[in-house]
Amino acid sequence: MAQSAAARRYVKRFVPTMIAYCAILAGVTWYIDAARPAGAVLAGLSILPALPIIGVLIVMGLYLAEETDEYVRQRLVTCMIFAMGVVLALSTVLGFLQIHRVIGQVNVFWAFPGWCFAWGMAQTALAVRDRMQGSAE
Repeated sequence: MAQSAAARRYVKRFVPTMIAYCAILAGVTWYIDAARPAGAVLAGLSILPALPIIGVLIVMGLYLAEETDEYVRQRLVTCMIFAMGVVLALSTVLGFLQIHRVIGQVNVFWAFPGWCFAWGMAQTALAVRDRMQGSAE
């Protein structure tokens, strides 16, 4: 199946954004370890790696807005909603475990990677389901 123009634009936006994320994360981590900044400088540096992640969210939103194939859009939204449900359910369970001191702190940083993982698993499950249904016909 050929990629739509919106999907091609998504890849052209996503890849440089993730490269920027990796470069910024590596640079910030190295600099913080080497220079040991404090205060506002440390806060500013700590926020820098989040900016490309925010960019990825914008890129995903643009893809949804630009995709003209309603089936593809519906699948993407379905997987995104599934992933959101997984993250919200997991954060609720972890929150109660933390409140009652069953577990220690879980960094909220893991919410976005967890969402991406759940989104990918949902996409994989739908692709497998579609292949199985296609081979049964």
